[in-house]
Amino acid sequence: MRKVQFTETVMRDANQSLMATRLPYADFEEILPTMDKAGYYSVECWGGATFDSCLRYLNEDPWERLRNIRKNMPNTRLQMLLRGQNLLGYKHYHDDVVEKFVELSIKNGIDVIRIFDAINDFRNLGTALDATKKYATKHTIASGCISYTQSPVHTVDKYVEMCKELVKMGFDTLCLKDMAGTMSPYEAEHLIKGIKDAVGEVPVILHTHCTTGMAYMTLTKAIESGVDVIDTATSCFSNGTSQAATETLFYACQQYGIETGLNEKVINQVNDFFKPVKQKYIDSGLINPKSMATDSQALVYKVPGGMLSNMIANLKDMNAMDKFDAALLEIPAVRKDLGYPPLVTPMSQMVGVQAVTNVLTGSRYKNISKEVKAYCRGEYGASPAPINKTLMMMALGNEKPYEGRYDDTIEPEIPAAKKYLGDLAESEEDVLSYVAFPQQAEKFLKERRNKKALKVTYTIQEAD
Repeated sequence: MRKVQFTETVMRDANQSLMATRLPYADFEEILPTMDKAGYYSVECWGGATFDSCLRYLNEDPWERLRNIRKNMPNTRLQMLLRGQNLLGYKHYHDDVVEKFVELSIKNGIDVIRIFDAINDFRNLGTALDATKKYATKHTIASGCISYTQSPVHTVDKYVEMCKELVKMGFDTLCLKDMAGTMSPYEAEHLIKGIKDAVGEVPVILHTHCTTGMAYMTLTKAIESGVDVIDTATSCFSNGTSQAATETLFYACQQYGIETGLNEKVINQVNDFFKPVKQKYIDSGLINPKSMATDSQALVYKVPGGMLSNMIANLKDMNAMDKFDAALLEIPAVRKDLGYPPLVTPMSQMVGVQAVTNVLTGSRYKNISKEVKAYCRGEYGASPAPINKTLMMMALGNEKPYEGRYDDTIEPEIPAAKKYLGDLAESEEDVLSYVAFPQQAEKFLKERRNKKALKVTYTIQEAD
């Protein structure tokens, strides 16, 4: 019997897309033992923006969050999204940091590491892949991921060649990451068939979003074309800028006689649990109605869900929501100037911030962000197409861009971090949190130490 398995995204990408990753652990802890019985292929619960949000907004230790999920879901594959040499941050890190991060991710409970590079420069995947293989347990899966987009330089043949290269590198599974939800049913059919013909028995995964209204048609066509795993979200956290609904696709697969491994009763219990959670954030305003709507214009400007929700939040903070439509129109122009990078973190932030800056200043590239300058310099890898020459001159002047593997120029970062933190760091995990997000992690670690000191004081006073 034909089988299609499901990755549930509610604990990572679904809430990242709808509410900018502001879902605290306490809001879903109670349902974890039930989710453990659902029969998912995996549960995506870590990586992406979760690490940053835990430290910056939720006052949580991201490593403790992962360990708690693992404790409550011992029978389910836990999955994370890793941005290759970017890890979970917004710059490239030294190989020592990448290797240690992968080692500790596996040690703390991750089974599936989905590794991608924002601009599909596969030189940026090698260290993370090697580390995944080095520290793998019998449950570890290294999933090679391609950032999907459309442009004059992104073709079906190009994607098939990319997949063949990822298999050659040693990845266990392949994933097409359609972060903006722009993949059409027609494209899905030709991509999935082409990739399956090229890579044989290697499992192929499709990740897409409902932003444009394409997702259900695209996933159905992908299923017909031989896809092995699809990413979905429990229905109350689905649609809009999130993924398609788990229960809906499960029902459709049943009608086709396709095995999923899912327990219908359990997945409905999961959705019932999350309904009041979502309503709480709708009532508070954290989930913006724009994030729940379908916007076919995303087929033009290619904006992924997480990028859209973050841009809305930032414009609201600046009292500049009247510039929203103009910023959306500027995004494809900036993307073209930068050589058609896929709009996924960190490129989505770079392009989005630069587009907003261009609109707010009323002059294109009057102010160029340091991240865009670093991209032009070659610090993120090779752009899919040549960068606009005028922009290159405005960003770098006469400076020559770096042509090799930029990561080879980075100095080791862990020794200096350990020395700086001293006893503020209680573990290797603390050190890596600081390396990834220095300001946020240091603030969190100091507050943690102060809380422990206060607890000791109260304990002594009570004893007296």
